[in-house]
This record gives sequence, C-alpha cells and structure tokens, in this order.
Amino acid sequence: MKRTVSFSKRSKNIFFHILTHCNLKCGHCYINKAQHGSSTLPLATVSAWLQAFTGSGADSNLVLLGGEPTLHPDLPRIVKTARSKGCTSITIDTNGYLFNDILEKVEPEDVDFFSFSLDGPTPDENDPIRGRGSFDTCVAGIKAAKQKGFNTSLIYTVSSGNLQGLQGMVPLLKALAVDRFFIQVIGLRGNASAFKHDAGKSRVQQVAGRDWLDVIPAVAQKIADFGITVTYPKVYLGPEEAFECAGVVAENYFIFPNGRVYRCPLCEDFPVHGLVFENDILKKMPPINETDLFQLDIPEGCVMNKMIQPDNIAYHGDGRPKFKIACCLLKEEISEIM
Repeated sequence: MKRTVSFSKRSKNIFFHILTHCNLKCGHCYINKAQHGSSTLPLATVSAWLQAFTGSGADSNLVLLGGEPTLHPDLPRIVKTARSKGCTSITIDTNGYLFNDILEKVEPEDVDFFSFSLDGPTPDENDPIRGRGSFDTCVAGIKAAKQKGFNTSLIYTVSSGNLQGLQGMVPLLKALAVDRFFIQVIGLRGNASAFKHDAGKSRVQQVAGRDWLDVIPAVAQKIADFGITVTYPKVYLGPEEAFECAGVVAENYFIFPNGRVYRCPLCEDFPVHGLVFENDILKKMPPINETDLFQLDIPEGCVMNKMIQPDNIAYHGDGRPKFKIACCLLKEEISEIM
C-alpha cells in the first residue's frame, strides 16, 4: 500500500553532521567544507548542541551523519549520550566501512538503524560513483550488521547515470533482507553542483521529470512486494495537491560542524541558515535567511527549488508550470502493512 507521509507536527528530526571528513569522494556528495566546516566535533560540543533540541517532550529522532560518522572516535559515546537525552530513535548513516569497530561498541538497543549507502546494484555501476571497492565493502558491512542483530536500511541516490540500475536493486535488496529502502533524488549541492552544466559528468545529473515518474514508483512497488518498506521523495505534486513547506509546518534541523543549522537541505550550499550555534547557544539569524524565503508562495511550489535547482521544472507554452515541485522532505512510502 502506498501513502504520502505527512509532515510530523509533534516530533523533531535532527540530522547531525558530527564531522565532514570521509574516506570516499562520491560524485554527488553534498558536503561543502567551505560552508559546513571541516572539524570533528568533540563529544562535549555534540552533547551541548543536542541539548538544544531534546527534552521538550516532543519525540526527537536523531540521524548521525558525516562525512562518514563511524570515523568519529567517540561515536559510541555520542550514541549513549543521545539516548540519555531522550532521543526516541537513533540512526547512523554510513558508507559501510564501519570504522573503529563500531559494531562491537554499540548494541541493537542503542542504535535503531544502521543506514547504508549504495548507488548501483553491482560494483561496475556503484564504484564509479562512490569509489573502487565501495560496493563489496558496503555489502559486507550490511551482512555484518544484520548478523549482529541491527536493523538495517539502504539509501540509493538516483541520478541520470544510475536510474536504470535501480531495477537491478530488486534482487539485491531481497538477498540482503534490509528492513527499509530509501530512494533519494540527487540535489545540486556540493560536488554535484560543480557538474551541473558539464555533459561529461552525466552520472551525477538530475533525472528528468517524466523519467522519474515512469521509473521510481514502479520499482519501489516491486521492492515493497518483498516486505521491504520503501520511501522516496514525492517530488511532483498533482494539480489538486496543495504545497506545504516543511520549514514552516515541521521541525527538521540539519546541523553542521561550523555551527550552522539549516531547516531546508536545499539551502546548505549557501550562508542562508536560519539558526546558528555561538558558544554552544542556539541563536536565530537575522533576515534575510531561509525562514524568510519559506513564506513565499509561487506557482512552481518549492521556492528553494526554483532558486537553486530550477532545471527540474517544466513549463507549458503559456508559462504555467506543468507540475508543482513538492518540498524535498515530503515522502511517499510503500509497505505491505500500513
């Protein structure tokens, strides 16, 4: 069964980049050290910043990111600190290399999900995007996590270069028996933004609207038929569907090592963050910032998409957009049992 996942009004989703260093150099990586910082946050800082978002009574769902978060030497202590502060769920996003023996230092009751990243169903399709040897290492990491009893999910970032490879993920996901599968649309941020107008780098270009609509829902349904919950961005709204911005109606926070806190991931290449940590105190930024832009109402839907990555908007001859672009945080979900 398929449903659009409505924005949560009673929980906070905290996407915490505890460092920006990574052992891989993926073609679509959104990390921009000039905008996000290059430090590895000490445990005391992570704890202080988490405190700003927890303890309010609302559910706090934490995703620990990098860079590669398992490179952080204090990741096990960060997990335990987050749980002690009342985080309802904790996910670790990883490329699968699982540094510092992380699977030996945390337990399934500490971490709700290890979420792995692959961008192709074989080494030949994945490794040119993510790095030589990354496919085999990631698959081995998933199997190791499953063997130790951890819940696992897998993230596939779709670009024009690997869209057709998504079909090949069906048997792989069945064999790996992951619990959840996330399909992400590539954002023109970080590394990908540099390739926007470079035809020679087509592997990291965005997928055309019709291709997305023709391929993604059908493949998602095939995967869900194996009992795997599949989540993917809605991207396009029908004419009868109202646009909602998560920055206005929900609480999502994207935290970076230099103290910037964004409400919208599309903004992360620019100094338009709505919040910032200064001396471990969370402060609002003065206008104009992303929160001011969220208030704009345009026929194309998402104003940030219109400003930052307008190439995925198609128009009728009279100038009307063919589709409204949904908030990038609005998701479709398919599962066997709703």
